[in-house]
Formats: sequence, structure tokens, C-alpha cells
Amino acid sequence: MSGAPRAQESGRERRGFGLYVHWPFCVSKCPYCDFNSHVADAIDEDAWRDALLTEISHYANETTGRTLDTVFFGGGTPSLMPPAIVEAILTEAAARWTLSADLEVTLEANPSSVEAQKFADFRAAGVNRVSIGVQSLDDAALRFLGRAHEAREAVDAITIAKRTFERFSFDLIYALPGQDADAWRAALRDALALAGDHLSLYQLTIEKGTPFYAEHRRGAFTLPDDDVSAGLYEITGNIMESSGLPAYEVSNYARPGSECRHNLIYWQGGDYVGVGPGAHGRLRRDGARIATEQIPAPHAWLAAVIEKGHGTRNSDIVSNTEQIEEYLMTGLRLLRGIDRAGFEAATGVPLAGAAAPDRLARLVEEGLMESDAARIRVTTAGLTRLNAIIAYLLD
Repeated sequence: MSGAPRAQESGRERRGFGLYVHWPFCVSKCPYCDFNSHVADAIDEDAWRDALLTEISHYANETTGRTLDTVFFGGGTPSLMPPAIVEAILTEAAARWTLSADLEVTLEANPSSVEAQKFADFRAAGVNRVSIGVQSLDDAALRFLGRAHEAREAVDAITIAKRTFERFSFDLIYALPGQDADAWRAALRDALALAGDHLSLYQLTIEKGTPFYAEHRRGAFTLPDDDVSAGLYEITGNIMESSGLPAYEVSNYARPGSECRHNLIYWQGGDYVGVGPGAHGRLRRDGARIATEQIPAPHAWLAAVIEKGHGTRNSDIVSNTEQIEEYLMTGLRLLRGIDRAGFEAATGVPLAGAAAPDRLARLVEEGLMESDAARIRVTTAGLTRLNAIIAYLLD
């Protein structure tokens, strides 16, 4: 694949253009996971390759002239895909869009030995960044989380990723039952000894519809209370900052310049195509912002693509009110916050008229937000209450 200079997008600030590819299949379903993922006994890989290529062609026809900045293979477990399908998708993307000279291609992977052995083939296919779902480096924690790998496999996978890809990251989950500050500090030290330039660190949340939700309700386990969780979050920020990987988003930490550029497209209100079961997209078309959603059930999605040439079930104009809400909800996740000029360029509304100025002033007074002539942002103290802050501003 060849790169090309970035094209200019007339009339608005450039926030990037990405492609998200959803591979919905997993070896097993983790008890905390509420993603659109499925366990399948058999997969017609040729049919799935052809359907994903058809979807890309469909959306490429609607986004002609765009420069593709990022591709993200998510799931599910995309590292279960044959590397040949990844290569076919990237080849089709290169044929249908202009590619950025520094195209970022991320693939999510589990650290099982089978998947790690495929890393070199994924690199040859065009992947240049891998994100590994480690979740813990402790075997007891991995068993609690229902993970199918052991800590040893995780370390091996990180080692292979480090020598295979220019950029790599891995995830950890914390605020586990019984986990105190000392235990989390030790876990972070172990992780930083293995890390590259990026880590994703998520507190365990209990989502409706998951096995953990039912177990938690019946008292099978308890999580750290809000004060302990807030303390763990503060410890995380301090350790990562002192280690040279400061937070750039609520749960993501990186050396400056090593942020996940695909996720920044989401958080900065950029455009992205989403293909695969349940994938969402946001696109500008004829001056309007369009929200797209693919059919979530894998076999129903596949049948629709074969029959109609696409698997989109909804394609709706995002109202200006909805755009404002989305921009605030995503932009305030970033530590640098929201640029006032960029907000107005994207929504047509000054930030002062969208974020309830009296409420913003109160949050600033309470030390939960900062505001100046250029931007607004949530403070470190406010990040632990981000959802409540956003709801308060939008009420």
C-alpha cells in the first residue's frame, strides 16, 4: 500500500477520517463484556471477507475524495481473523480512498499463544499497531475475569508485539474485588516494565445483561467503593505521569505523540465509516452529519450484505442538539478538553451558548473544570465524576 499527502477538507477543521472494521467472533464470552461479540462453532471466512469488502465499497462510494487516516480492527477478537482477510480489507481500502502518509492500522488481539504466533503475518498484511487485551498480569485475577489466557501468555504476547510492531499497547482492568492501593501500585509497576508508549487502564464496571451483573446483584462479589475507586484512579494518574505516559483521555495514557489516533477521531468529532455487525459510523454528507448503524446480529448482517449490498439498518441525520451533546460527551473525555473555535466550527454554535455558562462557572468554582478563552476541560478531580458533570452541563 502506498501513502499519499493529507488532503484538505474545505469549510471545517480537519479531525481525521477513519475506518472501523468489526469482527464479532470470540473463542469465549467474558463475564464482564457487553460488546457485540459472539462464540461461533464455524465461520465461512470467504463469505465474511467478501461481505466486508462489499461494505467498504458501499461506503467508499459515499465518501469519495476523502483521505483515510486510520483503520481499526475491533471486536470481538479480530486477531482470530485470517491475516489474508486483513490484507484484503487494507488492499480494498487503499484502492478506494487516498491513504494518509502516516496511516495508522490498529488490530485488537488477545494474548493467547495461537493469536500471538500470527503477529508477524498481521504485520506483513499492513497492521502497524496492535492493542492487546491483557486485562491482568495475575492468574487469579484472570480467572475471575473469565479470560482464556494465563499471565505467562500475556507476557509472551507483549514481547512478540514489541519486536513485531512499530507501536503497541495493552489493556488492564483494575478496581477488582479486594484490590487495594498497594496491590494496584504493584500491578502498575509490573505493567510499566513491559509497556511501550501506550497503556489503556479501565476500572471494572458492571454492565446490565452480563453474567457479572447477575452475580454482583446476588452478592457473589463486591467491588471497591467509590472513595477507594477514586483513590485508585488518582494513583493511576500520578504513576503514569511520573513514568512519562500521562493521561490523554479518561482511561488512556501515552507518551506525547503516541496516542491512538483512531480513537482521537471519535473523541474529536471526526468522521468514520463503521462496517461489520453492529458497527456505528459518523459521516458528513451534503452539509449534514449522518449517524450510521449496522445490523448487530452476525448472520442477519451477512445475509443483508449478500442480498442488498450493505448491512446498514439505520442512517439518520444527527440534529444540531444531538451534535452538541455528542461533542461535549466525547470531547470532555480528553484531558486537553474542547477547543472553543473547533466546537463552533463543528456545531455552528458558540460553546458559551451550548454548555450552560452558569453551570460551567459553578464547576470551575468547585475545581472540577477549567475554562479560558481557548478551551474548556475537566480537571483531574472532575474526571472521577465525568458522567455527572456532562449530565449537569446538558440538563
